[in-house]
Amino acid sequence: MSGVLLAGGAAAALFASALSTQGVSSAPDAPPEKIQISVKTVNGSGCPKGTAAVATAADNSAFTVTYSDYLAQVGPGADPTDIRKNCQLSLGVHVPQGFTYAIAQVDYRGYGYLEKGAKGTEKASYYFQGSADTASRTHEFSGPYNDNWQTTDSTDYSALVWAPCGQDRNFNVNTELRVSAGTSSSGSTSFMAMDSTDGGVSTIYHLAWKECPSAVQ
Repeated sequence: MSGVLLAGGAAAALFASALSTQGVSSAPDAPPEKIQISVKTVNGSGCPKGTAAVATAADNSAFTVTYSDYLAQVGPGADPTDIRKNCQLSLGVHVPQGFTYAIAQVDYRGYGYLEKGAKGTEKASYYFQGSADTASRTHEFSGPYNDNWQTTDSTDYSALVWAPCGQDRNFNVNTELRVSAGTSSSGSTSFMAMDSTDGGVSTIYHLAWKECPSAVQ
């Protein structure tokens, strides 16, 4: 059975940001005009150049990030630095005039093989450009494990933190995979990958929408 974990809730917003949400009226439907998302910078051992791609859903409900070389491992043939891989993405998000957005939920998926006694960790941190605060979520896995894995970071709608109206702020996310041999057998190999065995799985960022005051009729 796939390992599925859920983190979040009304007590902790997905972003620990000081951005103001005042003066925004509720309009949950996504805007009809296509949003524009571009990769401003990408850095990290988990996403070498050309191995991370971003795409937006046709209905503006989400965007995805797909990795093709994101693997942390421990065991014979692995370098000492392979036990931890990370990726820092800075995404430029341009939304239609009159709307603002928040990240309501993020679904991470991948494949893991952990020997008995080994442990794996998936961690993600989020913040808007200009915010000094960062919210983090961590999920742990224990061997024996040999399956697809999924984790979800989410928050209640009432606790979402919205991007400021009329401004383009980069959305930054730093992800990490880590593997520890723990008490597993000497010479055994364990790994965590931020993709699946068929390569068709992406990280999904689900968007929530509101209209800004000038858009209210």
